[in-house]
Amino acid sequence: MSTVRTVHAMTEPIETSCNGGDQVLENVRTYRLGRLRGELLKNDCPAMILYDPVNIRYATDSSNMQVWTGRNPTRYVIVFASGPVVAFEFHNCEHVWRGIDCVSEIRGATCWNYFNAGPESAQRAQQWAAEIVELLRDQSADMCVAADRLDPEGVYALQKLGVRVIDGQSIVEQARCVKSGDEISVMRRAISVCERGIERMHEALVPGISEQELWAHLHFENVRYGGEWIETRLLASGERTNPWMQECSSKLLRAGELLAFDTDLVGPYGYCADISRTWTVGHVPPTDDQRRLYAAAHEQLHFNMDLLRVGMTFREFSQRSWKIPTQYARNRYSCVAHGIGLVDEYPSIAHYSDWESGGYDGHFQSGMALCIESYIGAENGGEGVKLEQQVLLTEAGCEPLSSFPFESTWL
Repeated sequence: MSTVRTVHAMTEPIETSCNGGDQVLENVRTYRLGRLRGELLKNDCPAMILYDPVNIRYATDSSNMQVWTGRNPTRYVIVFASGPVVAFEFHNCEHVWRGIDCVSEIRGATCWNYFNAGPESAQRAQQWAAEIVELLRDQSADMCVAADRLDPEGVYALQKLGVRVIDGQSIVEQARCVKSGDEISVMRRAISVCERGIERMHEALVPGISEQELWAHLHFENVRYGGEWIETRLLASGERTNPWMQECSSKLLRAGELLAFDTDLVGPYGYCADISRTWTVGHVPPTDDQRRLYAAAHEQLHFNMDLLRVGMTFREFSQRSWKIPTQYARNRYSCVAHGIGLVDEYPSIAHYSDWESGGYDGHFQSGMALCIESYIGAENGGEGVKLEQQVLLTEAGCEPLSSFPFESTWL
């Protein structure tokens, strides 16, 4: 029999407008902008241009067509370390800033990407750069600006006007990596919506439906309760669970085979819920092979959760993490753990076997939200098991943020 589950009651939604008197969101906005400005000062950088819609959301809590503007750079924000926040918004969209008090000025965006500017792209970029330089001169004697994402034409245009452009993504990632208590409170709301979607998938998991149809249940609950989008489509069944990273298809589910998924869900208020579970189709008892795979994945996940402590280096955690048996090593997951906030964030902790080619060091800090990862599937084997738990790192260790149960009867 499968583990008995109870859907958690939804907590009352947070008002999305500061003018509505919601102190939690007001605190979150103040904290996040303060973190970003603190990192700018630490890096002796007077200002940053933000184009990444997730970074704009972090700095200002403003959202406008996030997925579309992620590939069409048509809105941007300049944050000064010791000065104003100036927003440059897409055509006739100034209204999206209602109720957001951190912005001193809203202007129309100068769009110089090829879709908007065509062969006039270089000329528009020069106009854009001139406006940026005018703002910089008003606020700082240092003609330096950080940028999170900037196409080459924009970099060239700023450099022609004497501006030094530095990488801004590292600055934002460092700002985002430590969460306030209010941020965690809002993240828990997104996770509760995600777990409603997981429960809905659990109830719908019967032979004969397609992977895509099952995945739609997660989307439904997310959108229904104010969620925003899902970054991947990682749901697979049967032989498609090994190797991992196969997105959902029209394949019909068969009784008794494994079904695994990774939510990668951006829920209410822009926070991510990144949870993985593995079940059998029809919730029938697992085979001995399925049970062995699941037990290994469960052990890896919980061993690494128990190991992690504040102050530990990334390298030490990687080196001491659960040793993957040889038959599963080739198909290991891409990392041991990673940060989580509005989306997947710094840090990403490489397996120790990958350390020389992909690892980097740092220290775990109290207040980091993290996802601990596990995937177990033999090279050239049959099925595989994917598990992932979202946690908060405190002085006492890892506190689970996601509460959807594991298949304890399989262990």
